Amino acid sequence: MYPIDFQSEALLRKEKIAAALRSFDADAILLNTNANLYYSSGRVFNGYTYIPAEGDAVYFVRRPVGLKGDTVRYIHKPEQIPALLTEMGLPQPRRVALEWDASHADFTRLAAVFPQAEVLNGSAVMRKVRSVKTPYELSLLRESAVKHAEVYRCIESVFREGMSDIELQIEIERLLRLQGNLGLFRINGQSMEIFMGNVICGDNADSPTPYDFAMGGAGLNCSIPVGANGTLIRPGMTVMVDMCGNFTGYMTDMTRVYSVGEVSELAAKAHRCSIEIHRAISRAGKPGTPAADLYQLAMTMARENGLEDYFMGYTQKAGFVGHGVGIEVNEAPVLAPRSKDMLVENQVIALEPKFVIPHVGAVGIEDTYVVTADGLQAITTAPVEMIPLL
Repeated sequence: MYPIDFQSEALLRKEKIAAALRSFDADAILLNTNANLYYSSGRVFNGYTYIPAEGDAVYFVRRPVGLKGDTVRYIHKPEQIPALLTEMGLPQPRRVALEWDASHADFTRLAAVFPQAEVLNGSAVMRKVRSVKTPYELSLLRESAVKHAEVYRCIESVFREGMSDIELQIEIERLLRLQGNLGLFRINGQSMEIFMGNVICGDNADSPTPYDFAMGGAGLNCSIPVGANGTLIRPGMTVMVDMCGNFTGYMTDMTRVYSVGEVSELAAKAHRCSIEIHRAISRAGKPGTPAADLYQLAMTMARENGLEDYFMGYTQKAGFVGHGVGIEVNEAPVLAPRSKDMLVENQVIALEPKFVIPHVGAVGIEDTYVVTADGLQAITTAPVEMIPLL
């Protein structure tokens, strides 16, 4: 079923999921969203992964044809699953975890497949499991991080005076694709959409968006109201680049800020504050640290620098300063004031303390970190200072 080079990794992930199921006193989990199908099998397919608390994973496949393996079974509909489990000598689950984050129609249908079973929150199980990365996952994230930084180092070379934000974004997208970027920006969360990332400048940085992103932007069309809106990049503005780092199926998140001519001292001060927040949180972010404490540390530093009004937005504020990344953006943990998450070694976190300065633009950096025993270790390594375009 899974790619040849993924066999040992698949077994490790299956054991992680099975251990989590046992901690929830669940007999099995049935996965059907693309992110969790990819996590459990190493590929995206149309169908379901069934993982019991004891025993091998089973892959119930609709498409594509041609997938092989001892635990692959082709089906036309999920209602066939119970009979196939019996045929394989597997018991029917007493307590089954389903993805609550799937569509209501999918959830309702799959719950009816096991009418005698108690249904548990499988999304919570997978969120916990996927938050702590395996060595293989960390290697893919580090590979994405290297390529991500290489592209950012080339951004000045594609800027031309008189460009709009969308023209610059298109050039950056081209750089990313030439470097091997897959283009897909998977985001965890209802109705979260964006195309390859965000480039915003000037007052567009203060345009509120319906999405739960750190920064906004009006976008080019009300069907995707976020990001670049055609603003001309002029002297005195900042240009914030927050583009997708998906080169391996695992995404890094990185933001850098570019300036056009001289920008205000307030903008420069806020950018320096963001860098200092990164340094403080990277020292404090050790295993066992409450994620909410790291949010409060960032907020305190912004307040002490007189920058609270601009922190995480001006007209509309984001309620977090960081989030997990991996197969999706916005994985666990979340660095927010009411977060219940505690940091665990080998979690991967995108930290993004940002500011919006009216009539100038957004400032501040975002980097992707691995949680280690000594604190947060950055894997995205592009220069952090504001970079002049002219």
